[in-house]
Amino acid sequence: MDRLHRGRVMFVGAGPGDPALLTVRAVECLHRADVVVYDTLVPPEVLDIVASTIERLPVPRDGREGNGDPGEAIGRLLARLAIEGRTVVRLKGGDPAVFGRLSEEMGPVREAGIPIEIVPGITAAAAAAAAAGIPLTSRSAASSLTILTGHEAADKREGIDFGTLSNLPGTLAIYMGVEQVEKWSSGLLSAGKPADTPVTIVSHCSWPDQRIAVSTLAHCAADFARHTWPAPAVVIVGEVALPATGHGSPAVRGPLGGRRVLNTRPSGQGDDLDALIRAAGGSSLRVPTIRIGPPESWQPLDDAIRHADTFDWIVFASSNGVRGFVSRLREAGLDGRALGTVRLAAIGPATRQELDRAGFACDLQPELFRSEGIVAAFGQLAGPARFLLVRANRGRDLMRRELEALGHFVTEVPAYSSEPIAAIDATTAAAIDQSPVDWITVTSSLIAESAVQLFGPRIRHWRIASLSPITSATLRRHGIDPTVEAAEAVSDSLVAAMAGWETAHPSPSS
Repeated sequence: MDRLHRGRVMFVGAGPGDPALLTVRAVECLHRADVVVYDTLVPPEVLDIVASTIERLPVPRDGREGNGDPGEAIGRLLARLAIEGRTVVRLKGGDPAVFGRLSEEMGPVREAGIPIEIVPGITAAAAAAAAAGIPLTSRSAASSLTILTGHEAADKREGIDFGTLSNLPGTLAIYMGVEQVEKWSSGLLSAGKPADTPVTIVSHCSWPDQRIAVSTLAHCAADFARHTWPAPAVVIVGEVALPATGHGSPAVRGPLGGRRVLNTRPSGQGDDLDALIRAAGGSSLRVPTIRIGPPESWQPLDDAIRHADTFDWIVFASSNGVRGFVSRLREAGLDGRALGTVRLAAIGPATRQELDRAGFACDLQPELFRSEGIVAAFGQLAGPARFLLVRANRGRDLMRRELEALGHFVTEVPAYSSEPIAAIDATTAAAIDQSPVDWITVTSSLIAESAVQLFGPRIRHWRIASLSPITSATLRRHGIDPTVEAAEAVSDSLVAAMAGWETAHPSPSS
């Protein structure tokens, strides 16, 4: 393949771990990639942004691929992928230019003549300082910032110059310093750094299990051993490293601060729920339990669309129903004029918003966001009416039965299929088991059924947030009582229910 048709490699900073701290450009790159080569320390919440159609390739923590320098080995992998004409994102924790073997990885790519882009990310020192509520520099106490690694390469000719570092009038930010805490702390002390120099430790910065603590240079090695603060961790040393609160724990970011929530909605959906969880201080891990796809046949929906003007009402039972209906309407070369004088109803606010986005006005949304609400809203109609119900291939049949019992004529068509996912992959299972899960959101009966099968005994150890009484009833049939139930079947209410529970049941560390 000639150079004109080769791909490109983008070295993208993933930031400290919270996907909300990704740059706009980083998100754009992840959406445009053909393949993402990522560090195993990149949290799964960041990888959730990557579409399921994009290939993901993890690299070992030490980056080795056979013999030789691990960075160069990764660089050769990136070059091979790009030579195939693919757009490659090399996703690296923090900022790719800070302790990320960037020069080693870029070497083989440049030698192959492949275009390179570097997308900076929020580096660990800046993120850790922000999390702890402290500055990295100060006009009065720290006129410089030095970033160093606590874990040097074995073949490096010269070691850390602790004498120079101890005399610098500024802040030290130590990366990868957990395993070598005894070495760097004793080195700084021996070089004359005062024993009472404040030290702030931020472990798993911005992750759901983030831990922040304050120590001193003399005691930090013992504190690491006693408290087992896990890597990755950043250590900030200097006068700025004592938070204003004095106890090393900044204010909790919200009622879900430090909580990890499994969002079980299908791929490509549930972003609003993720955003609300993060706004409440929590972290969201996307683990879909059902798969949305086309119906077994489009024919019933296509026939209904061609005769849409013969109905009095079209009722949409979900946002997916709206998307399926609108896509087939446009596929047929039609627009809203094909609906004639038919009126539109949406089962709830999310479905109504989807109609709005498609350019259709919603004539009715019931106060109760489920089938019973639709039936009650149409109970006072004078005379029989013709209804088209646009829904999934499976689900409750109550709306059709009740409307027919009231004397109405009902045509029911599937606009999409909703199927349970049979199993979770090993990577997802490991992500669930490696970090604590506090909550799982369950937003439909089918999701409830699938979640019980997928997660097995795990689900009984998590707090469960149910979207509706119907969903709760499904969980109870499996012997599982939801912890909370949303007051209304909308994402805002679901997150509010979780937040309310957390506020009423504060943990000892809160």
